[in-house]
Amino acid sequence: MDPIKDYAIIGDCRAAALVSRSGSIDWLCWPHFDSPSIFGALLDDSAGRWRIAPRAPFHVTRRYVGNSNVLQMQFETATGTMRLTDTMPVVSEDDKRKLLLPDHQIIRMVEVERGELELEMTFTPRPQYGRGRARLRQAGKLGTRIETDAGLLMLQCDVPVEFREGNQIQSRFRLRAGDARCFSLIFEDEWPAVFPPLGGWTREAIARSTAWWNAWAARLTYHGPGRDAVIRSALALRLLVYAPSGAIVAAPTTALPERVGGDLNWDYRFCWLRDASLTLRALLGLGYTEEAEAFANWLLHTTALTRPTLRVLYDVYGMPPPAERTLDHLAGYRGSRPVRIGNAASEQLQLDVYGEVIDAVTQLIRGGGALDRDTGRMLSAFGTYVCRNWQQPDEGIWESRSGKAHHTHSRVLCWTALDRLVALHAQGHLRTAPVALFERNRDEIRKQVEDRAWNPRLESYVGRLDGDELDASLLLMPWYGFEDAGAWRMTRTYARIQEHLGAGHALLYRYRTDESSGEGAFGICSFWGVEYLAMGGGTAEEAQASFEQLLTFANDVGLFAEEIDPTTGEALGNFPQAFTHVGLINAALSLQDRLSGREPLRPRRPDSPARG
Repeated sequence: MDPIKDYAIIGDCRAAALVSRSGSIDWLCWPHFDSPSIFGALLDDSAGRWRIAPRAPFHVTRRYVGNSNVLQMQFETATGTMRLTDTMPVVSEDDKRKLLLPDHQIIRMVEVERGELELEMTFTPRPQYGRGRARLRQAGKLGTRIETDAGLLMLQCDVPVEFREGNQIQSRFRLRAGDARCFSLIFEDEWPAVFPPLGGWTREAIARSTAWWNAWAARLTYHGPGRDAVIRSALALRLLVYAPSGAIVAAPTTALPERVGGDLNWDYRFCWLRDASLTLRALLGLGYTEEAEAFANWLLHTTALTRPTLRVLYDVYGMPPPAERTLDHLAGYRGSRPVRIGNAASEQLQLDVYGEVIDAVTQLIRGGGALDRDTGRMLSAFGTYVCRNWQQPDEGIWESRSGKAHHTHSRVLCWTALDRLVALHAQGHLRTAPVALFERNRDEIRKQVEDRAWNPRLESYVGRLDGDELDASLLLMPWYGFEDAGAWRMTRTYARIQEHLGAGHALLYRYRTDESSGEGAFGICSFWGVEYLAMGGGTAEEAQASFEQLLTFANDVGLFAEEIDPTTGEALGNFPQAFTHVGLINAALSLQDRLSGREPLRPRRPDSPARG
């Protein structure tokens, strides 16, 4: 199996596919992010792939076309050079009205630029994570019809194909400079189906998609350090948006290991409430108000369904995810088992999600949004729930499966929830609320955190009340306004985190315990370190140097996984990871703010004055 870092992503904001450096689509779930896989070789070689590549040894370079999510790979052989372009077509709303288009499609186009090459295409669909049936038969000029229990696949090729044993389609063909061939895979689960022709239509679809993505990226308002990395992070984040609902999945994959060969293999194809506030800030900070509002609307609709109790995660429609189970027939990525689908963390208690949701709504209001009466009542009910439950132990931001504890981060986010509600009331946005109750509990939480989360021996805040373990989530205390970044307690905490969790090259582990041995440095935690410095915990030069170091750990097309192996730089965990890219964007925004001479950025309370 290829290293995780060797993959790139294509998608259409409903589903995504991972393409390896060898021209193989090794992961595709259709029709949605969390649907069963059609190609699953990422987790087991027997679970299907679709590969197009030269038969001779080759060297590969790759890029996205401009500021798009249209992928191009350049294959250099001894006899010639070819380009492979991959995309899931996207179109403007105007084109949707004018054109008859498939609902779900992958387009691949081969173009020979120099010399002559012999190429091979192998197509091996293995639906339902490799367990389902795929019934293949020729369909004349339409191509090859593949019937599955989930729906119909139609493979169209510009080259002759042969059926091979094991439900595999193969083609070997020779091309010369100037030659081009097109390939299309369409999925339909509703009728009537649309199967456009290849050739000119394929080129037009690639051009339309490239133009759509470039136009979207052109709306980005950021012009600070690492702008190219920020644009690529925004594009990666946009790919993980489920457009019909506005939800954002944590990653398009499942079971990619945080520790190769270990059992920390989780399904991330769902939407976590813990990402809400940080994600809203990233979208709003880049100027993507429409996407921020869509995400906030999904957030409010979803949380209204279970109020005042909030689940940790939801599917793209705002419903509970399926129960977690293991796929024992799959070998796992490089033997990392079990392979899990569904996520049992959905049943955990994570009290920090209340602060995330309320702070996200606060940011939207600060950007000019309004709070209707029903939403106000819902937020007030969340606040009352926090007042009743903030003293409970929970599983915390890292979703420990070893039991509940009194996590400092959860306490700080409960404080954040009540602090924002009090401020919203003072500003006139929250008209009816038990404000005295909120104020009293907010102040009690602060006193408890200051008394019991501070370890005098270590001279540091710690991850659990009355404990002695460091946790990178402590770096978010200034972000939520609980402490100033330059305050003595925070500067000492940052120093201790660097001592105990620093992995070199600006990388940070999220925590260090016996159970975490073998994990990589955590991507978003490392960017939290940059943001802490940018917010006043260090100099602007320190923040910028750390930021630039972290950017070197992206793969060749600018993508990050959940974790980074500090020794090798290899990617670990699900890929690409929305949370890591959100961390990169927010660090860049805070760094831009610091370098511009403005005060360090942090979420401004609704009753504080606007900055010019």
